[in-house]
Amino acid sequence: MNICFLDNTLFAYNSNYINSYKLRGAETILINLAVSLAKLKHNVTVLNNCPKNEVISGIKWININYLNEKMDFDLAISNNDCRLFDKIYCKKKILLSHSIQTLEKFLRKKQLFSYYIHRPKVALLSKYHLENRSYLTKLFGHFLLPYGIDEIFLNAEVSDSTKIDNRQAIFTSRSDRNLDLLIKIWINKIFPKFNNGKLLITPTNNFNKAYKDKNIYFRNAGQRANLIKDLSKSRMLLIPGHKAELYCLAAEEARELCLPIITLGIGSLSERVIHNKTGFIAKNENEFSYYALKIFKDDKLWRELRSNLISLRGKKNWNESAKILLNNI
Repeated sequence: MNICFLDNTLFAYNSNYINSYKLRGAETILINLAVSLAKLKHNVTVLNNCPKNEVISGIKWININYLNEKMDFDLAISNNDCRLFDKIYCKKKILLSHSIQTLEKFLRKKQLFSYYIHRPKVALLSKYHLENRSYLTKLFGHFLLPYGIDEIFLNAEVSDSTKIDNRQAIFTSRSDRNLDLLIKIWINKIFPKFNNGKLLITPTNNFNKAYKDKNIYFRNAGQRANLIKDLSKSRMLLIPGHKAELYCLAAEEARELCLPIITLGIGSLSERVIHNKTGFIAKNENEFSYYALKIFKDDKLWRELRSNLISLRGKKNWNESAKILLNNI
């Protein structure tokens, strides 16, 4: 099958950037699906703002800003923008959605006209995403597309328990995804009862230098090897969740590296954790701090959760996600 991916991200990237900290979830997802579909022997082209036109591992990367003519494809997959379907010829179309996309926002982003012209199926990320997206913006069909885990996480060795800092928790989502709420819970409810505990967080411009007195530190930014190193040394992931979290790859990456997860279940986070098996879904801030303290102090519980997580390793990969996508054309 001749397959095209369409993307209008302003910064330049191609599959060589897969481990760059500059990529967001949407770009990482596009690369992984493109690579997986190519491995399944399909002809894959990506039209985006790539640095130059070239072929990488059998995938054609073409700069979308300099197309001389419309190209024909059997299947076109657009990264969150219906208007990009105007640039090619294709009957079968899928829209990868990365937002709730209320009807008001759909109109404001000038998506509605292109959506009704092209009538794509919409690939949604979670039950939470499905329940909160407007019916009119998934009128021509939709399906759930569970995301895979990148090979760098699948191939990473799980740290020996002796190499883990049992006093360290970590937060790896974006700083605007309720990091401020986590810091408040840490300062008011966790640190006073476990003052030798440490919290590594995503770097943010709003960081208060006084937080260091509460053992809150920036984690390493940069290549994903740094992220894996920080995760592998941590005892648990603390992540409240956020209404904008439609899937949360950060939680899936931590799960693959066998970190128990504590969450408030906001957004899709309740779908990323099996309560009392891979972590805990707290009902409120008090429960959140209770579970965090329990995992810090109860080695038997931590080992049980970790054993459960180890048994689930490798269950999610991008080849399976690509097959699900093809089955829903």
